[in-house]
Amino acid sequence: MTEYNKLVRDKIPAIIEAQGERPHIRILEGEEYTRRLEQKLDEEVAEYHADKNLAELADILEVVCALAEDLGHTKEELLEVYREKHEKRGGFRDRIFLISKEG
Repeated sequence: MTEYNKLVRDKIPAIIEAQGERPHIRILEGEEYTRRLEQKLDEEVAEYHADKNLAELADILEVVCALAEDLGHTKEELLEVYREKHEKRGGFRDRIFLISKEG
């Protein structure tokens, strides 16, 4: 038996069953679910740092959307807040590195 003890995507148990194995799962609730989502975000960010590819960024986005939903918001609301912040403060396209400012 292989131990994982981590939050996985919704279709993973079915994929495991299709491979002829039996997954042992439980459904997370409340603060434990939030904590596991936050751990998953850390895991996915670490994987991105190691591999630096688009698939890892997509995994990060999936977790971020789940965290927004856990806070009671939709993916669309998250994207709207993103757009508003982007409009007001910009993005990172210009690669600006702020060294300091004077009063």
